[in-house]
Amino acid sequence: MAQQPQHHQPFSHHIIAGAIAGTSEILVMYPLDVVKTRAQLSTGTAKALPIFGTMKSIVKEHGIGRLYRGILPPILMEAPKRAVKFSSNETYKGWFSRNGKLYQSGAIASGMMAGVTEAFVVVPFELVKIRLQAKENAGLYLNTADAIKKIMKNEGPLAFYKGLESTIWRNAWWNGGYFGLIYYLKNTALPKANNETQEFFRNFISGAAAGTFGTMLNTPSDVVKTRIQNQYATLKPGDVPKYNWTYPSMALIYKEEGVKALYKGFWPKVLRLGPGGGILLVVFDYVTNFLKEH
Repeated sequence: MAQQPQHHQPFSHHIIAGAIAGTSEILVMYPLDVVKTRAQLSTGTAKALPIFGTMKSIVKEHGIGRLYRGILPPILMEAPKRAVKFSSNETYKGWFSRNGKLYQSGAIASGMMAGVTEAFVVVPFELVKIRLQAKENAGLYLNTADAIKKIMKNEGPLAFYKGLESTIWRNAWWNGGYFGLIYYLKNTALPKANNETQEFFRNFISGAAAGTFGTMLNTPSDVVKTRIQNQYATLKPGDVPKYNWTYPSMALIYKEEGVKALYKGFWPKVLRLGPGGGILLVVFDYVTNFLKEH
């Protein structure tokens, strides 16, 4: 079934709605992101601690505040990140529509292109967040400002874009899966909503299922991205980086640690981005409708 492209709302609406939706998701789900990052940075074949076991260990060793270490960069990037994600997705829908109608292939392609666009916005914030979350960097950076200062001094301004290529792949896979599945569910699988309550559950189910699906697609590239961005924190002059491009790095991880290593951090990631995808879509849809009406 084809979908008629929606009327574009002002970019300011996407900034406001994106910031509110993204910040809501982060405040609820962020501790799972810390657990995910630590799992992805662990090397070897040793079995990782369960999710709540990891959280308990972090709290016991460093206090509950450590579960929110590195939260400032994601919050600061939420407004531009979500605005770019949803606004560019709407723009690309027009590109991939045929005779004024959007089809399934166009929904996937526009989502992937939105992910590529979003990647250029989020890379610096992601790099700082990863550096602050990593267990091995616990004594290296005092806070967000200190991390930015030291990265700039020791690695130069271009360091903030390390991992761009892997972030492009990660975001393209997630956004293509996310927006593509939302299109399918809303246009084919789920019944139309007749009231606000039904629309709420329709959005949450679509967003949660799509967030889960996107996570299944992009976790291997996310593992690589995390390792690429963190390795430079302790790399000495003359050392050769172990991880560089996405797919060769995937092959290396598979060779050294097995296929399961490409899905390290999957469960905390999916527990965050599954329900988180539902929260994101529900809040974004509500705020944009509110702004449109008022």
